[in-house]
Amino acid sequence: MYVMLTGVAALWGAATGLLVPRAAYRFSVEPEDAWRDTCPAGHPFSGVARGWLGSTRCAACAAGAAARTTAQTKTAAVPAPTAEPAKPVEPDEPVEPDGPADTGTREGDGREGDACAEPVARYAPAVLAPVATTLGCTALAAATGPRPELAIWLLLAPVAVLLATIDRRVHRLPDRLTLPLAGAAVVLLGGAALLPEHAGSWLSALLGGLALGAFYLLLFLINPNGMGFGDVKLALSLGVALGWYGWAIVFAGGFAGFVLGAVYGLGLVILRRAGRRTGIPFGPFMIAGALLGILFGGLAA
Repeated sequence: MYVMLTGVAALWGAATGLLVPRAAYRFSVEPEDAWRDTCPAGHPFSGVARGWLGSTRCAACAAGAAARTTAQTKTAAVPAPTAEPAKPVEPDEPVEPDGPADTGTREGDGREGDACAEPVARYAPAVLAPVATTLGCTALAAATGPRPELAIWLLLAPVAVLLATIDRRVHRLPDRLTLPLAGAAVVLLGGAALLPEHAGSWLSALLGGLALGAFYLLLFLINPNGMGFGDVKLALSLGVALGWYGWAIVFAGGFAGFVLGAVYGLGLVILRRAGRRTGIPFGPFMIAGALLGILFGGLAA
């Protein structure tokens, strides 16, 4: 039972993780922008869910990459012609050129508007996000087991990885994701509390979200330059998830996030890649700490 459950969770994590890079690329914009509407080559996003769901290349870029691969394969398959030995030229005979020199330019090269003439990079990170989502979902299934809240953890995990990816890239957590995530955590865990064999408390989850959110709000008011307001909003949903298993898990998950962030910052300072005042994205460490807390809570329940 547990083997099948973790296998299904791993497949879910892999499938949803493959959708994270495109969404992360679109959300990784400046605060005054909502999201990107075009791929790196300038093609407008279209398709499933208005272009939000898809692979690490848009359809036009993928078609261009396939066409280049096919052309390269055909070129490699055609054998080069064997050159005939040159005839000796008598010294007293003038040699006339056969035609104009070849400059390497062909008709049609560099056509205006050919956006896929050169290879286009995939949306980064194309590997890290799917791997993190797969490992996270697998660990959650192994720790939680066949309890109702597992379905909620598996639904929230890809969004958490998406937020961590965006924060790592542009140091911001969009309200379009953090606030709906908090609301979804409250509603979904409220539904799980109505099902038998659940291992948490919905009231404790609500209080945990308020407590962790209030704590981060206090840190923001004390030092706005050291703590972003997006972290405060993220703390609401993380506190709800941690509070499901009780106050001890809220404290453990919140504290783990600070420890992981401090270790990362100290490592950068030691390696001389950052100073004491260098800002680091704290969202990934908050999410990683919350994951550790939920895993511990699921095992202890």
